Amino acid sequence: MADLGTATRALPLAGFHGGSSTVRLEAAPPAERISLRVRAEDVAALSGALGVDLPVKPKTSASANRRTALWLGPDEWLVIDESGTGVGNGLMQAAQNSGALHSAADVSHRNTAILVSGTGAAKAINAGCPQDLSLKEFPVGACSRTIFGKVEIVLLRTAEDAFRVEVWRSFSDYAFGLLSEGARDAAVKV
Repeated sequence: MADLGTATRALPLAGFHGGSSTVRLEAAPPAERISLRVRAEDVAALSGALGVDLPVKPKTSASANRRTALWLGPDEWLVIDESGTGVGNGLMQAAQNSGALHSAADVSHRNTAILVSGTGAAKAINAGCPQDLSLKEFPVGACSRTIFGKVEIVLLRTAEDAFRVEVWRSFSDYAFGLLSEGARDAAVKV
């Protein structure tokens, strides 16, 4: 009989890569993620426990200690831990130890991420996302929950020419395919 304690889930986009002359697409490494709901008066306690400041301004993110907190709503964040430990319960345990009233759900196995980079990255994403991704409107560190084609994503700009696209694993093939088409279109000179 299989030992379920050592089972590991295969990454949905393992080995996927692609793009064009102006866009690089690749699957992000495994990460731990929690969906977090917190009252305003408990933000400081949770920030301290998680080791990253939960941003309180719309469309912003904060990073520290290989963790990134993305503001999704007045009392809602997506917290991503890229420390390389993979899926675990570090974020959940840290939140629990905060002593603050909150709701946290481990969404590590629900989500996966696609890294999009290069001079045509914004154009590739705009193939399916109506959001203005100009640096003026969506600067480095900006994030939002938005639509990409027919699926919901959480989008984070990590550099002037780089983005992290968080998507539910069940939609990851679709999102990667649409990004691949957008990458080809971004490479075409008009």
